[in-house]
Formats: sequence, C-alpha cells, structure tokens
Amino acid sequence: MLFNRWVDWSVDQRNPRTASRHLLLPKSVVLALLIASSGAFVIAAGAINRLTFILSPLALGIIFLYSLTKRFTSATHFFLGAALAISPIGAWIAQTSNIDLAPFVLAAGIVCWVAGFDLIYATQDFDFDKYEGLHSLVVRLGIQRSLRLAQLLHLSLWFALIAFGVIARLGPIYFGAMALVAGALFFEHRSARSLDVAGINRAFFQSNAFVSAVFLAGVCLDRLIR
Repeated sequence: MLFNRWVDWSVDQRNPRTASRHLLLPKSVVLALLIASSGAFVIAAGAINRLTFILSPLALGIIFLYSLTKRFTSATHFFLGAALAISPIGAWIAQTSNIDLAPFVLAAGIVCWVAGFDLIYATQDFDFDKYEGLHSLVVRLGIQRSLRLAQLLHLSLWFALIAFGVIARLGPIYFGAMALVAGALFFEHRSARSLDVAGINRAFFQSNAFVSAVFLAGVCLDRLIR
C-alpha cells in the first residue's frame, strides 16, 4: 500500500475518491516507511527458512508490480490478484519449506476472487479513469459487463476453493463452510448492482471480510475437530 501511494501520488490527488490520501503523510515519509518495511520483510523472511529468504525479493517485486500495471494494461485487477495470491504459497513454504499443488490451487482462486471484487470497486472510478485516459478494464468493458465478469470470476473462486478442499483432504466442516461462502458472494453481487457507494462498500469490505473469516474458520475447525 505504501508503494501504491508513492508511485500514484499525483494521480491520487486528481481523483476525487483518493484526493485526501496525500494529506495523511508527506511523500518523503511514505518512501522512508516503504524502505523500512521492505527491509523488515526480507529480514523476517530470512528468519523463517532459506527458501523464504531467497524468494522474498521476488515476492516484493510481484507486489510492487501491481501498482505500475495500470500504466500499460487494463488487466491490472488480475495483477492485484496475483500479488495477493502469493500469500498462501508463501505461507505454505514458510510452514513446510516445500512447494506443493494445494497452495497453487488456492492462489488461482484468490486471483479470481481479488480481480472480481476489485472490478466491483473500480466502477466508482469509471468517469475519472475515462477522463484521464487510464488503462481501465471497467472503461473498456463498461460497468454492466464488468459486473458480469466479476460474477464469473467469483464462481471460479468457489470452484477453486472446492478443489483446494479436495486436494488438501479437508472434510465436511470445510465443505459445509463453502455454502456460507457462496451465500456471501451472492450477497456481494446483489449489493454491487445498486452502484451506489454504500452498496459497493458493503460488497467490497463486508462480504469479502466474511468470506475470509469463513474460509479460515472452515480450515481450522476441520483440522482441529477431525
């Protein structure tokens, strides 16, 4: 987020939705915090195991790349998804020092999940992105088709979560939790249809927070009780 603020400093000031962000901290402080947090991340990764240390610069590079993609592609939502999708892969490597199929299946679902809800959130910037000539998938597809794509992406997420459960050999508690995830995703898209700020915020923040919590609870309870 610090890197995103730093590289988009001038663009954010012109966007009514983000115009006040630069007032929170001076740009020089943002850069100093960015360098400090990146260094801390690499040091922490080195304290876990050798593989996490070797891959830590790659992880930072993938995360930072997202903030630059909006300058040359309208697929920026998928790059954001990829930046967040490395989380389960990194956590898996940190725990096992190995690479396996299950976290990659989960990562694929996260790409679809994040791209879908970021498309919903980006509908707020349709007019600004069009005026600025920014690479925007919402501008390219239009709002309604973008929302339909978000629905398809979240359906793909749900199937990926089912596949993850099968590969990770999770049990009935986890798969029962997937019914709640499906309900939350349905509510998310129902809220987004109104295209008002309150509805989009419900879709973006509340629904996705619920999906995260249910997924975590489903995995933990399934492992603890069985």
